[in-house]
Amino acid sequence: MDRVELLQLCDFMKQAEIESCDWLLAGSNHVFVVRMVHDGRELKSIYKPCQGEAPLWDFPDGTLYKREYAAFLISLEIEWYFVPPTIIRQGPYGIGSMQYMVEIPKRIRNFNDTIVDVLLLKKIILFDYLVNNADRKISHLLNDKYGRLWIVDHGLTFNSVPKLRTVFWDYAGQKIPKEMVADIKILRDRLKQGRDIRNKLLQLLDKKEIEALDIRIKKILQEAVFPHPTSSWSVPFPWY
Repeated sequence: MDRVELLQLCDFMKQAEIESCDWLLAGSNHVFVVRMVHDGRELKSIYKPCQGEAPLWDFPDGTLYKREYAAFLISLEIEWYFVPPTIIRQGPYGIGSMQYMVEIPKRIRNFNDTIVDVLLLKKIILFDYLVNNADRKISHLLNDKYGRLWIVDHGLTFNSVPKLRTVFWDYAGQKIPKEMVADIKILRDRLKQGRDIRNKLLQLLDKKEIEALDIRIKKILQEAVFPHPTSSWSVPFPWY
């Protein structure tokens, strides 16, 4: 799926009528599967309303849905197309994020369940560091029926304080591939140039959180190595 297809799905979700909304009985926040219909077509989306977010001590209340969308915007800008199309819109329970629902044959529980391309995994690891993901579990990787890998659940991202928590520390301390560093450099330049991406992020995140993003980008470009875990807290529990 390329950029055009991703944006077309975003437009569909913005215009579509919600025909049904079913609660998913999983997770600490309220999450729903919605069936959306537009021009004779239908698709399912994952709906995470603001009012269904559980309070957290380390993230501002009512902001997780915005972070879901911000993560998608960064993936789109950097042209790493592995975050499913995501928008913000009104739903049956108020404003929230809507994300294209990836249909999967089964959940990934370990690497024996799938063949993971090493370069793609390195991109995911670097992306998580870039967005300061505080909750990357292996089940957040989804293999669709075509064998394409997607990553989901980005509500705990973009904190102004370092929060990286992930099950993927395989390449800690190793050099980041040059082509990935080049992509980060392009992102830095686009954020500096006052392009649309920075204005969009300013509507979603606190100014300090965007400044922290700038600092992480600078560190990636200066050091060009994958980060190390800082403590036992750096690995989420449960890991799956």
